[in-house]
Amino acid sequence: MLISTMNDVPGHEITEVIGEVFGLTVRSRNVGAQIGAGLKSILGGELKGMTKQLIASREEAIARLTEEAEARGANCVLAMRFDVSDLGGNTMASEICAYGTAVKIN
Repeated sequence: MLISTMNDVPGHEITEVIGEVFGLTVRSRNVGAQIGAGLKSILGGELKGMTKQLIASREEAIARLTEEAEARGANCVLAMRFDVSDLGGNTMASEICAYGTAVKIN
C-alpha cells in the first residue's frame, strides 16, 4: 500500500477514486506522564514519554487507514493528513486521525 501526502504519484495514473478513508485512535495519558510533563514544562525540554506515545498513536492510525483502504480495494492513499484533537476539558485524552483519499493506481 502506497501512502502519499501528494495528490498524485509521478509515473502512475489514477485509474479509480474509491473515496475518503480514515484511521482513528484515541489515547489517554497516564497520570505519571502528566505529572512528569508538568514538571518538565517548568524546566523546559522534550517530553519524551509523550513523544513516544504520539509516534505509536500515529503508527496505529496509519495502520487502521491502510486496513480500511485495502478492504475497499485500494492500492494507494493520496493526500494523507493527520488531525489531532484533545478530548474533554482536562486534555487527558487525544484523538489522532489519519485520513486521505483511497485510489487505485497502475
